[in-house]
Amino acid sequence: MDMDDNDAPCGELALRIPAMPADTNSSGDIFGGWIMGLMDMAAGSAAYERARGRVATVAVSNLEFVRPVKVGNLVSCYTEVVGVGRTSITVNVDVWALRGASRVHERVTKARFVMVAVDDAGKPRAVDQALGADSRPA
Repeated sequence: MDMDDNDAPCGELALRIPAMPADTNSSGDIFGGWIMGLMDMAAGSAAYERARGRVATVAVSNLEFVRPVKVGNLVSCYTEVVGVGRTSITVNVDVWALRGASRVHERVTKARFVMVAVDDAGKPRAVDQALGADSRPA
């Protein structure tokens, strides 16, 4: 993944939510699993649009927690479809936090998700290749 920490967020805004006290770990930071859940929802949303239907997460790679998230931060997940295979869609997820009163906006987490388009029975199905890697339905 080519995401420099000093860049602006990569991709389209897919999800924005405040970090709440109930989402903290024993150290008082926001639990990494909560962040991963947001990332999975954001990647799933982007892949759903590209696949024009149901998708399932099959792999996560290059997961990197860059900075901690604190209670009260506004967490934003940005997505970018970077690859489309016969049944799979690869999505980079870039997570940024807006730091309360300081208004500092910085990357906190990033990862690459591979989603597979599935039919009603949960079996892999082909993705329309004519749409291109970053096409969204009209």
